[in-house]
Formats: sequence, C-alpha cells, structure tokens
Amino acid sequence: MATYQALYRKYRPQTFDDVSGQQAVTQTLKHQLMTGKMSHAYLFTGSRGTGKTSCAKILAKAVNCLHPDNGNPCNCCEACRAIDSGSCMDVLEIDAASNNGVDNVRDLRDDAIYTPSQVKMRVYIIDEVHMLSISAFNALLKIIEEPPEHLLFILATTELHKVPATILSRCQRFAFRRISQEDIAARLQYVAYQEGIDLDDSAARVLARLADGGLRDGLSLLDQCASATVGELTAERVYACLGVAGEQTCGEMMGYIAAHDTRNALELFNRLYAEGKDLSAMLDELACMARDLLIVQTAGNSGIPMLSGVASDKDTLELSRKLSSGELVRMLNLLQTTLAGFTRSSSRRMDGELCIVQMCRPELNLDADALNARLTRVEEQLKTGCFTPAPPAPAAQPKEAEPVRTEPEKPEPEPTPAEQMPVGFWSELCGGVRKELGPPLSGFFAGTPNAPVQGALAGDRLELRCANDFTAKMLDKPEILEVVSRKASAMLSRNVRAVVMDQSARPAGNPRLDQLMNFGRSHPDIVKIQE
Repeated sequence: MATYQALYRKYRPQTFDDVSGQQAVTQTLKHQLMTGKMSHAYLFTGSRGTGKTSCAKILAKAVNCLHPDNGNPCNCCEACRAIDSGSCMDVLEIDAASNNGVDNVRDLRDDAIYTPSQVKMRVYIIDEVHMLSISAFNALLKIIEEPPEHLLFILATTELHKVPATILSRCQRFAFRRISQEDIAARLQYVAYQEGIDLDDSAARVLARLADGGLRDGLSLLDQCASATVGELTAERVYACLGVAGEQTCGEMMGYIAAHDTRNALELFNRLYAEGKDLSAMLDELACMARDLLIVQTAGNSGIPMLSGVASDKDTLELSRKLSSGELVRMLNLLQTTLAGFTRSSSRRMDGELCIVQMCRPELNLDADALNARLTRVEEQLKTGCFTPAPPAPAAQPKEAEPVRTEPEKPEPEPTPAEQMPVGFWSELCGGVRKELGPPLSGFFAGTPNAPVQGALAGDRLELRCANDFTAKMLDKPEILEVVSRKASAMLSRNVRAVVMDQSARPAGNPRLDQLMNFGRSHPDIVKIQE
C-alpha cells in the first residue's frame, strides 16, 4: 500500500510556469537563465506559502538541467531526476532554524570550495535564513560576496527585517507577493479535478479566502476538508469541517449588532459556541467584516478590490449604511483587543460574550471611542432626518370622587458660584470623615487631587463632585451626607449641607455634545431618536 502524500507536496510546482501568482519573479529568473546573466546569490522574501522554496528548487534544477526549455528545467534528465529525488549531493537544502550556529556555517564554507561531482553547479538553499545568529551571518559574508564560479546561494526568509544589511547588499532580492484569491481558487479547482474531488465554486472561494494569500495553506485546508467529506464539497461543509461560522452567520450577527439587539446576538453566539465553532475564528471573521464595511463606507466603489471577501453579500454590504464610521472603528478596536487577550484568557466564552455586549450597547462604556461612536451615529441620523418624534403622552384624567390636589412645585435654588475654601479645609475634612465612616467608604475621601471625590463650597452647600457614576451612587446616602455635613458645619462654624454631584454625567469641553444638547432643548417635541 502506497503512502499517502499531502496535496501541497504532491502538487509542488516543477517548473516556473507552474508557479501561481508570481509572474514578475518567474519571468525575471527565466530571462536570466536564457541569457546566462545569473547572479551568484539570491534572496527570496515573502509570507508563508507563496512559492519561495519551490522557486529555489526549480532554480537549482534549471541551472543544472542538461536540456532546459526556455528557462524551465526539463525534469527528465539525470540532473533533474537526482535533484527531485534528493540524491544529488551537490544541491543541499539547509534549515537555518536548526543549523544556525557559526560552526554550521564554517562547515558549509569549507565544503563549498570543492567542485560539484554530479552536476554543473553546487547550490545551497538556506531556508528561514533570518534564524542564523550574528556570528553565523558574519562567517557567511565573505563566501557570499566572492564565491567560486561553481557555487550558487539561494536564501529564503519570511522576516526580511531580521537579515543584516551586509547580507542584503550581496544578494539579488526577489519579493514574493501574497497570492490573490482568484489564483488560489483556480489552483484548488485544478488540484480537485486531478484528485477527483467534487469541489463547489463557493467552497473554492471560501478556502481561498481562509488561505490568506498562501497557496500551501489553501491546499492543506482542501486536503483536510476532502478527507472529512463524502460527496460534493460545498461552502457549508467547509464551514462545518473547519469550525468556522461562515459569511451568512457573521452577516446575521453584524445585523443584530447594528440594530443593538443584544438578546438575539447573544443567542446566536451561544448557538455557535454549542456547535463547537472556533470563537477566535468567529471574532476574526467579524473583524474582517467590520473592516470591509468601513472600506465600503469610506472608499465607495474604489474600495471593492480591497475587500477580504467576508462581506461579499449585497445584504451584508447594506449594513455599511446602518453603521457609522465611528462605530465600525470602535468595533474593530474592541475585536482586536479581545482576540489579543484570548491567548492568556481563562474563559474565552466570557470574553466573547462581553465583546458582543459591548458592541451592541456602546452606552455601557464612557471612553472616547464609545462616546465618539454614539455621537457619530446621532449626527448622521440628525443629518438625514432619521428620527421618530414620540407622540405626546395623554393627560391623566383625575377621578371625580377624589379630586387630585397638586401642590405647587418648589423652585430649585439657583446655583451659587463656588467660593474659595480655607487652606487645608478639604484635607482635614476628609481625615475626619475617614475616621468616622471607616472602610470601604473611607477610600473615597483620600483628599488627594486624583481622588474620586473632590469638594467645592457654593454658599451653604458643600458639593461632593464624584468622578464617576459608581462613586456618586455609593456616597448619595443620608447617613453619609449627614456625617459630611456635620463635620463641615463644625469646621466652618455655620450650617453647611453636603450634596453629591456626578461629574461624569456630562463630559466637559465637548463642543459636539453641547451642540446636540442645545438642539434637544430647542426641539422639546423630539424625545426619541431612532436606533
């Protein structure tokens, strides 16, 4: 029984013409081979699965091929067959991750001076060359700069910034770009046809999107889904096999978020969790969808080529009209923060649920991003007139038998300008209050400039200005206010009444918020803005 070979190994390109999505690189290498203007050292850079190692092996065969065909190796001569089988001792592929010491490079340098025994040129393919140590790079400098005529170096790396400039200046650099989704889908369809896999077009597009520009990843995903599925491989079966929520489900979730429907969003999240979906993959899809919606909203039709493909459905793209740019930016930041915390989280489900709730209800946060998202949404609704005036409430009819007696409302006292407190008054007052109240309430009266409570005198009132709503609720109790009032009155020798003021109820210095509140005062009939 023959051993099964993975698809990405079985269908590795054997000629430059077989390489997908790297025409700029392959055409240059073919032209150099046909004209004989070869360099002595090459550096292939790019993300994973884009063809760096494959092109390095093809180049090693092409420079030693006995019957080249327009720059491509024939794959039939003795040299090509020996290199393909790995029996050629003059073509060596070295993994720099496990051979990264200076001694390994010294051994390589000592062996490189000998002429090849089987082929025309001795070729060293050093994969992940950025893993070499600094001393190993220094030992490699001289031979890369002035190698023997029979020697060729091909370096490959995914992290170009880690390669020293002294190495870069001695090599011809070729940048391998990410492969487009169209090219990956076409290659997957070809491999599926060769393997007898019934691959649907929608499934090929999903696999190409999940590959994220790497053809090897796409072939590995196809191999996994094909081995777990009998019959036609559709997009739904791909989602089920890989544990991904899918475009329609993510679009449904984004619709609930746009409508601020927290209940249905949490129910959908719980159903996906019960089905075993990968939470990080689901949040990543939501982030990709939010990015696509933001691009469509800001760039219009010119941004369509930049879309990742998650928000490809027309109904999903319509969500860009329901979500403001501020909301989308806030959602992206929240999703990225949650995904980054998954690696050290003890409960991913709780983190995901909290993220969904915060996206559905931005009013739960008082940070700048949440406030900007809410203001942006209100501004756009006021600009387009998308608001619903609430009907006036019907007047209550008093019973004839028991007429309702209404007492005249007491006018609220006019605010008195704050006066200068005596030196040391507030800190001394806080010390007396701490002693009498004790923990935990004493912690609010620290008496420092950064304390959650600050005092201000305004006539016969002592305003306890709280930094947040929680502090205001904790201190707005008769027994606490009585203690503060009594001690302040004793210190000032006059009756002083303590009152609690929540400073976070209206952020100061926000002209956009002031403008909206002035609009509300001038239009009292508008009591509700449509969500």
